[in-house]
Amino acid sequence: MRPWPGTPYPLGATYDGVGTNFALFSEVAEFVELCLFDDDGTEKRVRLPEVDGFVHHGYLLGIGPGQKYGYRVHGPHAPEHGFRCNPNKLLIDPYAKAITGEVDWDESLFGYPFGDPDGRNDQDSAGHVPLSLVVSPFFDWANDRQPRTPYNESVIYETHVRGLTMLHPEVPDKLRGTYAGLAHPAVIDHFKALGVTAIELMPVHQFVTDHGLQEKGLRNYWGYNTVGFFAPHEGYAALPEQANQVQEFKGMVRALHEANIEVILDVVYNHTAEGNHLGPTLSMRGIDNQAYYRLVEDDAKHYMDYTGTGNSLNVRSPHTLQLIMDSLRYWVTEMRVDGFRFDLAATLAREFYDVDRLSTFFDLVQQDPVVSQVKLIAEPWDVGPGGYQVGNFPPLWTEWNGKYRDTVRDFWRGEPATLGEFASRITGSSDLYQNDGRRPFASVNFVTAHDGFTLNDLVSYNDKHNQANGEDGRDGADDNRSWNCGVEGPTDDPEVNALRARQQRNLLATLLLSQGVPMLLHGDELGRTQQGNNNAYCQDTELSWVDWSLAEKNHDLMAFTGALTAFRAKHPVLRRRRFFQGKPIRKGDELRDIAWFTPSGEEMTEQNWGDGFGRCVVVFLNGEGIPDLDQRGMRVLDDSFLVAFNAHHEDIEVTLPEPDYGPQWTVVIDTVTGEVKAPELGEPIAAGGTITLCARSLVVLQRTGVE
Repeated sequence: MRPWPGTPYPLGATYDGVGTNFALFSEVAEFVELCLFDDDGTEKRVRLPEVDGFVHHGYLLGIGPGQKYGYRVHGPHAPEHGFRCNPNKLLIDPYAKAITGEVDWDESLFGYPFGDPDGRNDQDSAGHVPLSLVVSPFFDWANDRQPRTPYNESVIYETHVRGLTMLHPEVPDKLRGTYAGLAHPAVIDHFKALGVTAIELMPVHQFVTDHGLQEKGLRNYWGYNTVGFFAPHEGYAALPEQANQVQEFKGMVRALHEANIEVILDVVYNHTAEGNHLGPTLSMRGIDNQAYYRLVEDDAKHYMDYTGTGNSLNVRSPHTLQLIMDSLRYWVTEMRVDGFRFDLAATLAREFYDVDRLSTFFDLVQQDPVVSQVKLIAEPWDVGPGGYQVGNFPPLWTEWNGKYRDTVRDFWRGEPATLGEFASRITGSSDLYQNDGRRPFASVNFVTAHDGFTLNDLVSYNDKHNQANGEDGRDGADDNRSWNCGVEGPTDDPEVNALRARQQRNLLATLLLSQGVPMLLHGDELGRTQQGNNNAYCQDTELSWVDWSLAEKNHDLMAFTGALTAFRAKHPVLRRRRFFQGKPIRKGDELRDIAWFTPSGEEMTEQNWGDGFGRCVVVFLNGEGIPDLDQRGMRVLDDSFLVAFNAHHEDIEVTLPEPDYGPQWTVVIDTVTGEVKAPELGEPIAAGGTITLCARSLVVLQRTGVE
């Protein structure tokens, strides 16, 4: 084959209906060979003829979708100086839109012979490394429209493509665990019943299972081990033999958009599957090691590791930054996703050593006309020095609020804690986000996520039980802030089970009544358990899959969760766009936008915030004091509410506030009964009256009797 010169942009393999342009960046390469593979494994090598700005490129007529390919990069090999080129290693295109095959961990994949880490291994890795695929960019999006749900109206559902549907009885067997399965009408109906506005998918970029896990008979279930930032994971395709993953992913997005549900991707741009200096040569290591990875400055053989995985991407390099930004734009423009959750996002801010909120990566995102317009969620920490950065990301960003999770867990397990911090967390964490111009929805609130206990396990286990992971219980967090309600694990004790059910309702109600953006973990609404495993990253089994048989058993919990999200959607005072000020909104108003009361009905004083009754508090939310305007410019009005929290192990008598706050009140949410009801279905309680707030329970009262 004689290639035409082609063009240096776009990078990757770009099919135009007649042929395909191939372009690969490598500053260190002397020359690059494009390797084309037939179905029987026959390889044809074509030297890319042109180099512009360190991009090696060429165009091949007649090459189209389904073509398997890889690269061989000829260049310097001196690991001690950071150079790791070796043309005997077949390399995955970092810009590949699809990837097929798995890593088999043959010795040929490594740059050194086993047992001699300082030696050079020239075994050919072809046949042992996944191949890149040329894909068709054409797809019928029909009348697709991205939902663009405002942050303050969002309810996020963190889920896993495979784990959500593997046991779903209404999803056909051949579609379970796939993109098509997640788009099945029965699954979408579940999302709608829950009131979910966005699903946050755990990693769907092509990823690799570590050799150590394979040897134990385990798999990289979570997927935080990326090898292709543009390629939807082949293992989630219903028809992988047809290289159909791109089309199937787009079909899933289209179906979810039709249901007005956004798609957010959990993305891992902080490291790759190539690991540390003893890891395999799969892609970027052999293309341009120094450009793509952070190397130890006085020891270029080794990698900086802020992620705990062996390497960190080099966000000081313009070409690495281009790779990240090109990937983000591709997923928005071509795959039509609606946002991203950035795994270990603090690593992306380490332009030099410290985490820097003014780093180039944040500048690029801020000015990008595409990426800046979608939802951007940071996991605001990594494992490096100073890596815990909750509250410190730039104004465009929202964050997983780890402090919310910890505080709410502590409150409901009855830990002596600062009541003031609990008050701050449920009202949007203004102490973290207000000073830099952000709003309450900068806080993505969660009580559980994939990493840790499920909601059921949070109230059923004091300790992790990770024996199935094969690491003798060394893996997973030890500080879970959980409480087993008196018995470790499953029990037949009806009192313990009743308390656990109530604690789950308490945590869900707190989450969905808090200011900010609530995030639910898949299966929590069904009472899903992982049998105390708080680190199921390698459990691609029924242990981590959602057990849909619980839908009938725990129907009440599912209904309660859906009723809470509907209640939240109906009442804008629960999802304000601005922080509470603790003062009247308009001149002459008597009532403030928020007020806090002791169980005796008195307004909280500075001294009260540290008093011994710190496990019980009542908050008044003024629905007439919302400083928001609707789309027509009209002031938003709502009912007013009292929310009473009792994390104490005893019942507490609560006196309602004086008539200025409302002439009478009616219970509309009660976590003891699990009811969410309209006010007209309850008995009014006069101002100054009392209610018994049961031990470890939450009650919401709506103001009534006001004309």
